[in-house]
Amino acid sequence: MKTTIQNIDENIIVTMIGSLDTAAAIETEQTLKPITAPEVVKDIVFECQELEYIASSGLRILLDVLKKTKAKGKRVVLRNLNEEIKNVFKITGFINLFEFE
Repeated sequence: MKTTIQNIDENIIVTMIGSLDTAAAIETEQTLKPITAPEVVKDIVFECQELEYIASSGLRILLDVLKKTKAKGKRVVLRNLNEEIKNVFKITGFINLFEFE
């Protein structure tokens, strides 16, 4: 799993490449920790075009980012999810929690 973070204007763009499985979850969680720091007040866009798989541990990480970001009045957007991963969001009910592009 490769995760990159860019600050572009009023957004933080997080590009996720590979599989966000249980093995990658701990490292990904540490990588994302700075974007949810109290002093960071920006919308977060997850670019998921090259995200191949997401496990429940990955969903938990995204939910944590969502909660912390919404508490600051900002948005979390998931962009370019493939149909298989979007289906995981539908099955788990997370489809109703996130914004998608």
